[in-house]
Amino acid sequence: MTTDTPLLRVEDLRVELSGRDRTVHALDGVSFDLAPGEALGLVGESGSGKTMTALAVLGLLPGGGHVTSGRILLEGKDLAGAAEPVLRGVRGDTVGMVFQDPLTSLNPTMTIGDQVAEPLLLHRGARRAEARAKAEETLRMVGLPQPGERMKSYPHQLSGGMRQRVAIAMALVCEPKLLIADEPTTALDVTTQHQILELIGELRERLGMAMILVSHDLGVIARRVDRAAVMYGGKIAEQAPVRRLFAAPRHRYTEALFAALPSAAEAGRPLATIPGLPPALTTLPPGCRFAPRCAYATDECRTEPPPLAEEGEGHSFACFHPAEGTPGGATADGDGETRPGPGPGAGTGEPEPLLELVAVSKEYALRGGPFTRRRDRRPVSAVAGVSLTVRRGETFGIVGESGCGKSTLGRMAVGMEDPTGGTVRFGSRDVGSLGRAGLRAHRREVQLMFQDSYASMDPRMRVGTILREPLVIQGVGDRAAQDERIAGLLDDVGLPRGAVHRYPHEFSGGQRQRLGLARALALGPSLVVADEPVSALDVSVQAQILNLMRDLQREKGLSYLFISHDLAVVRYLADRVGVMYLGKLVETGPAAEVFGRPLHPYTRGLLETSTAGESGAGNGGADGAGNGDADGGEGGGGPLEGETPSAASPPSGCRFRTRCPLATDLCATTEPPPVEPHTPGHRVSCHFPLVPAA
Repeated sequence: MTTDTPLLRVEDLRVELSGRDRTVHALDGVSFDLAPGEALGLVGESGSGKTMTALAVLGLLPGGGHVTSGRILLEGKDLAGAAEPVLRGVRGDTVGMVFQDPLTSLNPTMTIGDQVAEPLLLHRGARRAEARAKAEETLRMVGLPQPGERMKSYPHQLSGGMRQRVAIAMALVCEPKLLIADEPTTALDVTTQHQILELIGELRERLGMAMILVSHDLGVIARRVDRAAVMYGGKIAEQAPVRRLFAAPRHRYTEALFAALPSAAEAGRPLATIPGLPPALTTLPPGCRFAPRCAYATDECRTEPPPLAEEGEGHSFACFHPAEGTPGGATADGDGETRPGPGPGAGTGEPEPLLELVAVSKEYALRGGPFTRRRDRRPVSAVAGVSLTVRRGETFGIVGESGCGKSTLGRMAVGMEDPTGGTVRFGSRDVGSLGRAGLRAHRREVQLMFQDSYASMDPRMRVGTILREPLVIQGVGDRAAQDERIAGLLDDVGLPRGAVHRYPHEFSGGQRQRLGLARALALGPSLVVADEPVSALDVSVQAQILNLMRDLQREKGLSYLFISHDLAVVRYLADRVGVMYLGKLVETGPAAEVFGRPLHPYTRGLLETSTAGESGAGNGGADGAGNGDADGGEGGGGPLEGETPSAASPPSGCRFRTRCPLATDLCATTEPPPVEPHTPGHRVSCHFPLVPAA
């Protein structure tokens, strides 16, 4: 329930970050109101000012940052120039904040109970016993399993989803009037993301909180807020009720963001991208800040700042040449065919197998402490009897929740992990039987592209040395030949040759991912295992990387084993897809079949979870995952519910049965074999496969 009196009013806010030799104009004239109980979404590319706006409200600007003008009125009190003691009284009490990475925002030396109780001790003067009781109650409210036991745990002992629930509990324990959530679900799988966002929504309604949700995920913004502000270059480019924004974007930047969604691509065509890079904000251009990247820019746009235009329903935008008011390619119902079309070799017979996994399993020994009984030290079943084939020139996508075994499968394909059972074949070779020299040669043909490109590079090495390293280890060419190879790699991934002299921290996230791809291609592999390569990238940068991967696949005949929790990305990029649950491959088939006509209740649940709640936004699938015709099948509908069982003690029979709406006694006693009930090549391991719609 909202009122006409704003809880938070930001007026013409300007923030600068002063360094030794430059000043960054981080925010320039940001203004918005937030009513009690209202949810506002801030969306835009990295560096647009989203997080800086949220941090400015709480006075948490980075070193050198200061408000140069404007006001931040919280319940009528200006926080822009408030003293630190006043701000400390607001943080965690009137305003709670959930940070992007809960592991780094939690204190590793304090137990969960002490951290959640701390705001009550500081702001409410509660006694320790009262604070701990309230902390346990709040942890139970946010859905943390066994909150009494978890109170004694440390952050590193919890999963990513559990840590995020703890961070939310810390933000809510004093029942604030405003919650600021900065990318609270980045890199979480679709079901954990859904649970966290549902939880925030339920608690916001229960406590009557207002919320500022910062996200680069347009689907999250579409489904979870009342109003959205699109930021670019430190300014708000467009602001509107979320239904209206997604139905009729007016600013050309907003239109371009929507066009870059995987769901916006036509079959067989690359994703739309936004050329160039966001402005550096060290020197402010005289005109529209989006003009250098805008296809509609004129001389007027480059010399004069566009005035703010007001339309009905609280819709405002600053653009001389606004869009016609139709979604920039974003599909309204998410059921359009968005895949890139047949991969190499389509129509010329089935390509030969390149990578084959035959009944592959991987177990890890669970070592307990000195007081753990031997019979309690059960192995963790990370992968259990998985068989799949990646053909030459194709992209095989692997999807599933966190902990399902996707990354372990990828590491076994590369040879970084030895399977406990089964066989990994690459071409005609059994990877498990290769000696040291054979494994070294295998790693020339199979390379890994990591999720966090920055963490996978040595920060003390220049880019030239990073790209040269695999060539030196494998003894490829002399120095002159290596230099030529490095220059060619940089050309392939669209980076300047001068990048060889720079360090990884001098590049943007998208540029570092290009470097990660260049390093994976250095030895001319046949297969690249890409493990969540675009999960934390903006939609525009994500589109550039996906287009680049497709182009290089066509040019070089590459195969990809593409691992992701983003269903929209996998649906766009993959020729075939496999769905994993708790170490098992439960469904495989052509991407269009699996996403449009799912046969396993778990696949159906993933699709329903990815689009749950979208009708509230009015865009019906802004995240692009879509569910095709999935809602026409029989049974098994609705978002996934319940917790994933432990891999140390998986359920008997079908491992999904504890969360399956169709489970019977048969599912508890007998593991379902893979079958092809309807379409050749579309396999499912289920006793009661869904009936696909016509």
